[in-house]
Amino acid sequence: MLEKLSATLKKTTDKIANAIFLDKNFVDQIVRDLQRALIEADVNVTLVLQITQKIKQAALDERISGLEKKEHIIKLLHDELTSLLGPKKTLELKQKNRILLVGLYGQGKTTTTAKLASYYAKRGSSVAAISLDVHRPAAAEQLRQSCQKLNIPCFIAPEEKDAKKIWKKHEKELEKYALILIDTAGRDALDESLIKELKEINKITKPTETLLIMAGDIGQTAKKQAQIFKENTNLTGVIITKMDSTAKGGGALTACAEAQVPILFIGTGEKPADLEPFNPDTFLSRLLGLGDLPTLLEKIHSVVDKKTIEEQQKKLKEGSFTLKDLQQQLESVNELGSMDKIMSLIPGLGKAKLPENALEQQQEKMKHWKNAINSMTKEEIENPEIIEKQTSRLQRIAHGSGTTTADIRALIKQYRLLKDMMKSQSSLETGELDQKTMMKLARKFGKRMKF
Repeated sequence: MLEKLSATLKKTTDKIANAIFLDKNFVDQIVRDLQRALIEADVNVTLVLQITQKIKQAALDERISGLEKKEHIIKLLHDELTSLLGPKKTLELKQKNRILLVGLYGQGKTTTTAKLASYYAKRGSSVAAISLDVHRPAAAEQLRQSCQKLNIPCFIAPEEKDAKKIWKKHEKELEKYALILIDTAGRDALDESLIKELKEINKITKPTETLLIMAGDIGQTAKKQAQIFKENTNLTGVIITKMDSTAKGGGALTACAEAQVPILFIGTGEKPADLEPFNPDTFLSRLLGLGDLPTLLEKIHSVVDKKTIEEQQKKLKEGSFTLKDLQQQLESVNELGSMDKIMSLIPGLGKAKLPENALEQQQEKMKHWKNAINSMTKEEIENPEIIEKQTSRLQRIAHGSGTTTADIRALIKQYRLLKDMMKSQSSLETGELDQKTMMKLARKFGKRMKF
């Protein structure tokens, strides 16, 4: 996600922090690098010039000197970039909620509807989805299949060509759900027919929120699109999709801030967990390589429901956390996404320089561990210490799972590390981690992580 911009921001802040002199040549080079990276990320040129001019003025201001100047410039850069991304807004659910998803063709409305359903269902909400897209033949079936995989109730009527009739048909049954997600039809452009249709749907569904779904690869065009939808619908927020596959995401993010339409979520992949609440501060922190634990914890809640988390925390407190529980966590980690995605969210690891192919090797190692656990007896899973004491057990498990005895020993070592890590921080139970605690965790366990 915005890898080139992220790399430049990390490099720039490191250069400023390590600079002995902030002379004009050095400042000009820093400013050029920033301008190039921001423009390549499709940020509006006028905004780029405004930001870099402020940074240049601060860097050459002789009234500020030494370490104070470096800190001032880095803070100014951070504040200006955060301002570009707009204010944070959280979607607050009420007792009864109806969220209408609108947007043009190909922006990811249907996929995002299912992701949102999963997001809130994992957090204990009673959720259902309904398709009112009567123009794209496969839309209703796509939503049904996606919701079926997530065990989310989904209401469709693929044979019906009137969105109002579909709503009326299922309205009574939908009343028992606390959150209803309404997928609508798109067009190639926001024409009169789409505006009329959305106004009719809005009138009968009475949504509490109307969210515009836009792909990150449309860049600065997002501003115009957000403004037009804002003028013609009761738009309350935006979800930007496909942020994992575009270098133009910076344009879409900053354009929404310019249009004064808050971004609520960003989509960073195809999995249900790849929908993240958008927080400008933590998003920028990730780009700077400083991690984003709040988002990591949100992702964990997106793949593991509240009841499972409570059960695992109880087992950890009682000391009964077994390899089977670890296997369940490995499955969850797989759902979270690739290792590089996860590492970018962990303080202290976002800037880590790892050997080539290290993350791929770690993912392969996790596959071996899951296979090994499947080859163990109930006694071995509950008491892994006996495996290390008996070579015959190690060899049997390795042979049965297609792994090596070294893989099994590494698995047991990581199991102990996880137990130690989880026991050491009671704040992990609630997800309330302050910056000091995050850095303490990174220092304590960073050196013990083996890749």
